[in-house]
Amino acid sequence: MKRLFFLFCIAALITVIVRTFIFEGIYIASDSMLPTLQINDHFFIDKITYQFRQPVAGEIVVFKSPVNDDKDLVKRIIAAGGDTVSVKNKEVYVNGRKLDEPYKQHTRPNEILKGDNITDLKIPKDCFFVLGDNRDESNDSRDWINTETKEHIYFVHRLEIKGKVIRF
Repeated sequence: MKRLFFLFCIAALITVIVRTFIFEGIYIASDSMLPTLQINDHFFIDKITYQFRQPVAGEIVVFKSPVNDDKDLVKRIIAAGGDTVSVKNKEVYVNGRKLDEPYKQHTRPNEILKGDNITDLKIPKDCFFVLGDNRDESNDSRDWINTETKEHIYFVHRLEIKGKVIRF
């Protein structure tokens, strides 16, 4: 019985280490990343890659919500520190160039919504501008407001990013 208990403890310790530092399973709870990620799809967070390199534009990441500490969000990195980003009539520009975004969708293409027009934002070092692929249904860098200060939160800091979404 002692041996079985010991093996159980070792397995539990390995599970905690793997989940904390290497991989963690997640599921998609909202439609903000449609059509790329479907509601209730299951994926893994790769927590190792960003220990060796910075996240890059185009990657889908999981991070702590800047407006709700109890929530993690899944969004696509659009631009990184040092870049300038703007949104003009729903079209995203990085460093003056219009992004080719075959993954994005607009459910309300004829409506101009909050965040559909943003003038040049210079992204601070170690920060990222992130958007959901389902732009008209996503709460993201275009929309976040600090409830206490009422200031707009445009960026996610590198330290808030938990990892990269990977699909098997």
